[in-house]
Order: sequence, then C-alpha cells, then structure tokens
Amino acid sequence: MAATAPALPAGITLRRLASQDLGSVADIDARITGRSRRDYFERRLQAALREPAFHLQFALRQGDAVVGYVLGRKLEGEFGRPDPALRLEIIGVAPERQGEGLGQFLLAKLEEEAKQLGIREIRTQAAWRDHGMLRFLDRAGFQLGRNHVIDCPVHAGRIVASKELAHEPASVEINYGAPAANDFEKLERDRADMRSLTLDDVAAAARIDFRITGRDQSAYIARRVEEALRDSAIRVSLAAHRDGSVVGYIAAKVDFGDFGRTEPVAVIDTIAVDPGFARLGIGTALVSQLFVNLEALKVERLETVVERERLDLLAFFHRMGFAPSERLGFVKQLKP
Repeated sequence: MAATAPALPAGITLRRLASQDLGSVADIDARITGRSRRDYFERRLQAALREPAFHLQFALRQGDAVVGYVLGRKLEGEFGRPDPALRLEIIGVAPERQGEGLGQFLLAKLEEEAKQLGIREIRTQAAWRDHGMLRFLDRAGFQLGRNHVIDCPVHAGRIVASKELAHEPASVEINYGAPAANDFEKLERDRADMRSLTLDDVAAAARIDFRITGRDQSAYIARRVEEALRDSAIRVSLAAHRDGSVVGYIAAKVDFGDFGRTEPVAVIDTIAVDPGFARLGIGTALVSQLFVNLEALKVERLETVVERERLDLLAFFHRMGFAPSERLGFVKQLKP
C-alpha cells in the first residue's frame, strides 16, 4: 500500500532540508523527545551535503518556520543486503501540528523519490513502547521485517573463549543486560593485531567481502571507511591484521539519533573474516576489541541486525552476549 499524501494545508510548502533549517528541526525534535540532539541533525545534514545521491531529506515550512521533516538514506551493502533500500532515519512533526496528516505527506514524498531511484523497499525501526510511532507505521503500510534486531550491553570483559564460525558477513540496524568479566578477554583480542580501519585497508576488505558474498562492494566499503575517518563520533571500525595482511574487519558506527534514539548506541554494519582464516577466533577478537573501544567511549550498547535464516550468525552473536532488542524492524515494499 502506498502512503496516501493528504493535501497540504494552505501556506505550507515542501523543499529539501537545508542548513538554515537545523535550529528549527533540532527544536522540534527536542520538544518531541525531551532532549536536544542538535549534533545528530548537524551530522546528517553535513552527510547529505557531502553525498547528496545517498540522502533524501525534506522539510515542511510555513513561512520561515519548519513544521515537519523527514530524513532518509539510501542503503547499498549495509547489513549484507544485495539490493538497494531506503532507510527511514527519522520523521518528525511539530507537536502543535500533529494530527493534520503532515507526517503522511512527508512519507509519501520519500516513497515517491525512492521509486524514482529504483528503490523498492523502505526500512526503519521503532521501540515497541513507542505506541505513537507504531500506529503511524501501521497506518502507512509497514510490516514487521524478517530480520532480527539484536543488541548487547557494552562491556570490555564480556567475550568468552569460543569456537568460531567459518565467516560472518554480518547484517545490521536499530538496548540492556549484565556484564560479566572472564579470563579469556585478552586471549581473544590477541588472536590478531587489531587496528582502526583506514583507507589503506579498503582493497583488502573488499577482497574479503567478495570471497564471502561474490559481490564487489568496494565502493560501499570505501564510503564507510571515509565516513569513519571524517566523524570522530563513529570512528570505531576495525581491521584484524595477521602476518602483515588484513584477515577480517568490522564496520561499525556510533549512532546518536536514528529511529528516535536518544542515547548513543553502536551499530555493526558488517563483520567479515577471510575464509582462509576461518575458525581461528578472528571474528570473536574483532567484537572483543570493539567492546573495549566502545567502553572507553562511554557507549553502553551495541546493536546489529541479522537475517532470521542465518542461524549460524545468530548463534555467533548469542555467544557474544546479544539478545533480542526492545526495538523492532519494519519494512514497506514499494510498488513500481
């Protein structure tokens, strides 16, 4: 079902979100969520200016005031997906203007733009207690997604020694439990030399990914690394080195606002290990080091999304301490 866009009330206009809208958007969001996330919106606007082909961001204005906004991002390669999709990152309407159909109009515009780009799927997440958003997504034609949203409390001593899977091209997208120290933490991280993922690692990471998926995602991997280097808030991606070569990597970011989050959460986009180094604990070592780094950054939760058919990958993350999240994944198929 396509989103039905009501006619806009008189005096309201739609246009691309612009830098001068930042203050108004952050103010509306703060009134909705009860806290300021201006830095998050500033990063999303900057990302759209750098890579306009990957971002769909619109604002509804009445005179000089913003009364609603929507931010979407094109996905290519995230979470192990072979086909492009659109991620609905955030949608908001000024509290005094809610109930007028402005959110439906913004979503319909996002769908229209997505279809013009050849995108046939919109994905998003919502907390199961966010009843207002759940009702909005239901009315808009979203359904529960097939993938599992899982998360885990961050703790440097969380990883236990375990036999590992052959390789894990992880899925991922949109929090709480108890940490437990153990004597294997250092051993797990010492299985390889862990370093920050850099532009020099892109070619090796792309080769690993191709050996696992059979797809060339070098452009996507390069974008993820460049994003990590540009923004200190998400500089948490890692590469595992052995004998002078990259044998695995984990692409992750620290998220401060997508899907209505109000606390920082780290999200794993991709984790992959060279099949030639399978069952040596490389993937476990990557996650272990990521926990250590995130704890130093005072990030409390780590999240990812896994296809429900990937029982091996779900088992891997279960051993890392992951469990079903309080957030639900939703998807809407768009007809041509």
